[in-house]
Amino acid sequence: MLRSLTSGVSAMQQFQQQMDVIGNNIANVNTTAFKGARIDFEDSFSQTLSTGSGGSSMQVGTGVGTSAISNQFIQGAISNTGNNADLAITRNGFFVVRDSLNNSDFATRDGSFHIDNGFLVNSSGMRVQGFSDSSLTTRGDVVIDGNDMQATRVATANAAITAANAAVAAANPADPVAVAAANLQLTNAQASLTTAQSLKMASFNIDPEGKINLRLSDGTEYVRGQVLLQNFSNPQALSKEGSNLFSGLDIAGALPQTAAPGTNGLGAIQSGALEGSNVDLANEFSSLITTQRAFQASARIITTSDEILQELVNLKR
Repeated sequence: MLRSLTSGVSAMQQFQQQMDVIGNNIANVNTTAFKGARIDFEDSFSQTLSTGSGGSSMQVGTGVGTSAISNQFIQGAISNTGNNADLAITRNGFFVVRDSLNNSDFATRDGSFHIDNGFLVNSSGMRVQGFSDSSLTTRGDVVIDGNDMQATRVATANAAITAANAAVAAANPADPVAVAAANLQLTNAQASLTTAQSLKMASFNIDPEGKINLRLSDGTEYVRGQVLLQNFSNPQALSKEGSNLFSGLDIAGALPQTAAPGTNGLGAIQSGALEGSNVDLANEFSSLITTQRAFQASARIITTSDEILQELVNLKR
């Protein structure tokens, strides 16, 4: 069989894959925190026709193959949403969310979160991971709830009644008796009262370090927990699982544990904002045109090779 026919077939197959990659990128141009993909090609094995006396050889290639399809972890544009539960990562890092049903962890750049039963969760109900306590020592599901908290107040009172410089006399006209003026304390009392007030969460915000600051109904503010981020030594090893999730955290070389935003090379968190897709529509359409032309040229290789074979068949007539 003609080697050109093999080359044409392999080229059409690879350019079809490139069309698939480009099409998926364009389809997700408005997907939150989507990371576009890129396909890279490599030549297939070459057939050696002869080896020259000087060590040089004559070789003919047999087509093209795909060397890699890689995700492009470039920062997408950040836009404000006004929702404090929406989080965007500036620069490096991933959120880690946990599927409580099978206790599996996933990485994501999509910070479109909301509060469900006191937990910060994504659209699939997976819980965001971080510090779950005010002391920022216990790792687990991030909690944002200040409902039904009790504020205790203790009131102490002291009371005393004193008669100052009072003159006392007996009311007997026949034998009057007088007593000199003196200070006289009649009562000395002390009491305390303890009351408990039920408080509600009035609002919350998440600072660039991921700390969750709660404001209660009485105006009290305190840190409830912290959203942590994860980084990877080889993010290209992450596998897309749909819903803007990545699996294979261990294979990608996850650092020993999550860390606070702004530390260990991690980016900061921007609350009330979301990261957009990093797909460049102009570049994708340009690639789409060149890929289409390359596909057409590859098809022409096949038709031309077929015509040559047809001529060979006709030689017998």
